[in-house]
Amino acid sequence: MIPLAISLHVLSSVIWVGGMFFAYLVLRPIAAIQFEPPQRLTLWSNVFSKFFPWVWVAVVLLIGTGFWLITNKFGGMKNVGVHIHIMMSMGIIMALIFMHVFFAPTRKLAKAVAESNWEEAGKKLAQIRILIGLNLIIGIAVVVIATSGRYLFI
Repeated sequence: MIPLAISLHVLSSVIWVGGMFFAYLVLRPIAAIQFEPPQRLTLWSNVFSKFFPWVWVAVVLLIGTGFWLITNKFGGMKNVGVHIHIMMSMGIIMALIFMHVFFAPTRKLAKAVAESNWEEAGKKLAQIRILIGLNLIIGIAVVVIATSGRYLFI
């Protein structure tokens, strides 16, 4: 079970952080150049509606497998290194930021797009962009800590 839990944990982080990296650094700049606001905002609303269910799965798997591994592989929080505590804390912060994005500005973006309220949709997309950018930075830091933390925090 430990190899399966580790694999699901890593795959979930790759899907979530990799998806944010692609959206923020590849899709976003191209969409900003190629599309007018109605098309761009509709695109983003549709992208989020397809990507965010995967993020929900990733969040559940990351938190679930993380706690499972701490309990079953390491014997509890007292037996893990500081890097695991940091990684877990940052992961929970990322999950909370995602939940805010999902339940607040993303829903308002979808509503504004459905109503063709492009000004409001643009404001919501700007909020989402900032929060996803923040989560991407945290996510990259988590990957660095996850892969090198046991060597950094000896």
